[in-house]
Amino acid sequence: MLRSRLTDDEVLEKPFNFNQFKRLLAYMKPYGKEVFITIILMFIAAFCGLLGPYILQIAIDDYMVQQDYKGLALLALAFTAINGITLLCTRQRIMTMSNVGQKVLYKIRQDLFNHIQKLSFNFYDSRPAGKILVRIINDVNSLGDLLTNGIINVLVDFASIIIVIALMLSMDVRLTLVTFIAMPLMIAVIISLKKVIRHRWQTVRRKSSNMNAYLHETLAGMRVIQAFAREPETNRVYNQLSQDIRSSWMKAIQVNNLMGPSSDVISHIAVSLVFWFGVAFINDGIVTVGMLVAFSSYVWRFWQPVNNICNFYNSILMAMASTERIFELLDTPADIYDHEDAIEMPEIKGEVTFENLSFYYEPEKPVLKDINFTVAPGETIALVGATGAGKTTIVNLLSRFYEPVEGRVLIDGIDINTVSLNSLRKQMGVMLQDSFIFSGTIMDNIRYGKLDATDEEVKAAARLVHADEFIREMEKCYYTEVNERGSRLSQGQRQLISFARALLANPRILILDEATSSIDTQTEILVQKGLEQLLKGRTSFVIAHRLSTIRNADRIMVINNGRIAECGSHDELMKLKGEYYNLYTSQYRFLEAV
Repeated sequence: MLRSRLTDDEVLEKPFNFNQFKRLLAYMKPYGKEVFITIILMFIAAFCGLLGPYILQIAIDDYMVQQDYKGLALLALAFTAINGITLLCTRQRIMTMSNVGQKVLYKIRQDLFNHIQKLSFNFYDSRPAGKILVRIINDVNSLGDLLTNGIINVLVDFASIIIVIALMLSMDVRLTLVTFIAMPLMIAVIISLKKVIRHRWQTVRRKSSNMNAYLHETLAGMRVIQAFAREPETNRVYNQLSQDIRSSWMKAIQVNNLMGPSSDVISHIAVSLVFWFGVAFINDGIVTVGMLVAFSSYVWRFWQPVNNICNFYNSILMAMASTERIFELLDTPADIYDHEDAIEMPEIKGEVTFENLSFYYEPEKPVLKDINFTVAPGETIALVGATGAGKTTIVNLLSRFYEPVEGRVLIDGIDINTVSLNSLRKQMGVMLQDSFIFSGTIMDNIRYGKLDATDEEVKAAARLVHADEFIREMEKCYYTEVNERGSRLSQGQRQLISFARALLANPRILILDEATSSIDTQTEILVQKGLEQLLKGRTSFVIAHRLSTIRNADRIMVINNGRIAECGSHDELMKLKGEYYNLYTSQYRFLEAV
């Protein structure tokens, strides 16, 4: 099915990996000072909160019994002051950790974006853009609550449990043991639910990823959808994906929401048991009314952090479903990368050598087989042949968008695998078959080839490829805003702007992949005149299906089934009456017939 790659679930079934959680925590290491301050504030707030039941016990047993209203008033003032301190500490803690959490999310997003820019074409060939977007945006955002509140809160919750247990033991050991009767039941609930919760949140993340991938594709292909009147079919698929998300979300929530109520029920059972035994102890004169009221309050304060920890564990299970996907992307190795001993590429003179080069995606289906040729500096090479013959693969290997399976590519006698990617590519100009236009002005799009270029240099490049004429007819000339992918421009105009961008870079090696495929014949003649001056002194590779555009190339290579079938000038190949002759004459007859 056309959209199976978008709607198939991604397989990411791994056991809970505590090392990944530690790896997530490592992002907080640079903010150790802020985290330490937050923990101190949390401890102060927690300690102040635990003083409340003790004050209540004193109020009941000492002051209310003796009707000491002055003492009660002082206790009320102390209680108010304690609550004020708790409020201030909590407010500062929230502000500090929110700031830290957002910095951590920023760093994770930046790491993801930096990494995906290093991944090769091979990675993007096998993954829809929407599924990559959901990891950078949705999965990272889902970690917000965990990083800003959860991790710090749970540390204080553990400390609060220890302090409360110590206070309860100091008040009455037997009532403390009664409180613990319900703990095995809580442990059983956690163990039984944890695996189900994590699995269901993983499913939610996968379904959301499918939705994002499909939505991205639909928006990009909206013109085709409307042209073929496929709105009903598109709506049906979108509705199914929406239903999948809704269904998986509800299943996750159903299990997720069992944790909180289960903890509440168990805590109520524990408190009921404390009151049951506590009343008996009062009758026996073992405890006072104030002590029982204070102890019951501490029981609630014992179970509250227990509930928080259960919810935190729940949040971890939810967050780890996203964390796994984030780190899975970060751990995807870059096929094309700078080796440890990579050197800077010297200034390129332009000699290019393909030496015993072979390339394939699958061994049984070779794309290029034993390619050998040398190009002199300043020579223009045209690559022709049927679609899928391997022409674009040759120039992609030269730019190190892919790496050869066998053999090597040399520039000025230097193996390009031994140099840094940046030093290689910044000396090459590439105009790919897909003329991509960024959101922004026309000036910005052309200047992308040379970021420090002046306005005059940009305009000169546009004039050279004869883009200046149509640009000046637009409402703001070079400062006209174009939408994403240049939707306001015709295909030919987009190619001319991309052509000017490549020329502005002033490369030593120039690659034109179907650079004139969408330019009308009259414009093409003008562009060819500009290219005559541009190509002088530069090593150039030109891929063209329109053979009339490459007649003046120094050499024409006919690529067939991954091999160089013929090589020579236009006149030499026409005299040979081989494959190039057949391609040229058949195209010429077709154009005459049209």
